[in-house]
Amino acid sequence: MKKKDHIFDFCVIGGGVAGMCAAIAASRCGLRTALIHDRPVLGGNASSEIRMWICGADRGTGSGFRETGLIEEIELENMYRNPMRNYSLWDSLLYEKVRYQKNLEIFLNCSVNSAETSGKNRSGKIKNKTARTEEKIQTVTAWQMTSETWHTFTADYFADCSGDAILASLTSAECRIGREARSEFNESIAPAKSDTKTMGMSCLFQLRETKTPQKFIPPHWANKYESDEDLPLRGHTVPGNNFWWLELGGEEDSIHDTEVLRDRLLGAAMGVWDHIKNKGNHGAENWELDWIGFVPGKRESRRYTGDYIITQNDVEAGGKFDDIVAYGGWPMDDHNPAGLLCPGAPTIFHPAPQPWGIPFRSLYSKNISNLFFAGRNISATHSAMSSSRVMRTCAVMGEAVGNAAFIAKKNHTSPRGVYKSHIRELQQKLMDNDCYLPGLTRAVPEMTLNASIKSTEGNTLELITGKDRPIGNEKNFFEISPEQAIEYSFATEKKVSEIRVCFDSDFSRLPSDFRQRCDYPLNQTPVTVAASLVRNFRVETLENNTWKTVYSKKDNCQRFYIIPLDLVTHAIRIIPETTWGAEKARLYRFDVR
Repeated sequence: MKKKDHIFDFCVIGGGVAGMCAAIAASRCGLRTALIHDRPVLGGNASSEIRMWICGADRGTGSGFRETGLIEEIELENMYRNPMRNYSLWDSLLYEKVRYQKNLEIFLNCSVNSAETSGKNRSGKIKNKTARTEEKIQTVTAWQMTSETWHTFTADYFADCSGDAILASLTSAECRIGREARSEFNESIAPAKSDTKTMGMSCLFQLRETKTPQKFIPPHWANKYESDEDLPLRGHTVPGNNFWWLELGGEEDSIHDTEVLRDRLLGAAMGVWDHIKNKGNHGAENWELDWIGFVPGKRESRRYTGDYIITQNDVEAGGKFDDIVAYGGWPMDDHNPAGLLCPGAPTIFHPAPQPWGIPFRSLYSKNISNLFFAGRNISATHSAMSSSRVMRTCAVMGEAVGNAAFIAKKNHTSPRGVYKSHIRELQQKLMDNDCYLPGLTRAVPEMTLNASIKSTEGNTLELITGKDRPIGNEKNFFEISPEQAIEYSFATEKKVSEIRVCFDSDFSRLPSDFRQRCDYPLNQTPVTVAASLVRNFRVETLENNTWKTVYSKKDNCQRFYIIPLDLVTHAIRIIPETTWGAEKARLYRFDVR
């Protein structure tokens, strides 16, 4: 078989939302990054192979807590380029974001199955007398099915964003699986005794409306659900149902029993559709089965142990951590391990605050010195993970890890070293890249603060608060009419190398506007770019008393821009030309540096 060796600064395992964001963030910082993914398409649970909704702290309410950063960039792009929310276009967008990102190399259809470490061997014994007692990953090796090639990756840092925490089974990284006993962390929603039960997995299906009645003949292996009483507390009318409760496997081994559980889930999915079509009136006469997933979407398996384990009590207290680098806000959505076999409610939504903070200490390994992680496998109890596992939350954790890897490399330190000596640098870097951290304020660049700011209207001080979104009753945006300028001038000529600007992507929008479809009705309407977003804008600099355009953008669909420049000037200004429909343009930030 063919063999290839690779050397990178940073190696990410798992191309779901968390792994994508970790890899993109690190590569944009300049790290030579590898992203290894065992499927042909990216996105993990959000991909066309599984089709789970991307959820987060906003909870589907438009409450204003929507996560920004890379996940916002990706979903805003999808709204603009994929208004009918076609899954092939979604897959191609995710592919594009990774495949054409500078410093990032992707390895699809590539499954990690071994790792070499220094310090300790897999049994925990010291390999030699001079070895360090703390284990460090040196290489991981993966089999690429499509090219019949073994790939071996050497890197300074690794991030496990695989969901199943594959490196925990290949190294001695400390991890947990199952539910903690109520007494271990004094968690009121935990079971009285610990067990190995998890939340289950789902094979979803999607429907399409037609103009005429459609028949469905179930396969002989479909489950039988004769009456609505066979699906208690499981809403199953159409349209608008993504059938998330089609769930099994929490009482089995959520990793090693996946193939068996997939078969059972397919029988359940076919049986549910047979029930909807043929066993009563569920509004499905003109609907047909358009797609069914053959890759189960998992909610829970292994969880790493970091320097800190997040608990139910931390979630309920709002996660007031000094080392906050991300946040959640989804309820503690604790699915019954029995899934469809449970006659009661399929899940309990235990309250959680919006938002609650996630500490950096829960995103790196306690005993593997160069291992980060992000996603549903972070250092948290089962109870806390039931809130942090949703994909928008996973995305912001991934972005934090990617930036942390850069800071670790730059300072020749470990993930723990970043926590001990560089946590403020990490927090500011995240906020500077449009990642909101509850309770913290972004530092405004000195050049911006020292400039004279001028505009024909509005309170320009809103642009230099370091608060780039509405927070509570604070709007925090600067509002200006189209074709009016916001100008910075300097007492002496200044070299300007970069502009950063944040527009208003409308935090009151319902998350359903961002989600891929769960069904396809005849009267499906396209999703639109937020009316509040600036559509066209330009940047001008003063040259010999004449304003000269140095950057312009048409049909903008993004909230956040980093615009590289290389000029020396006395003054620079930005001019929003048009919006996507709003009467005035809104900006949360306009920085020069």
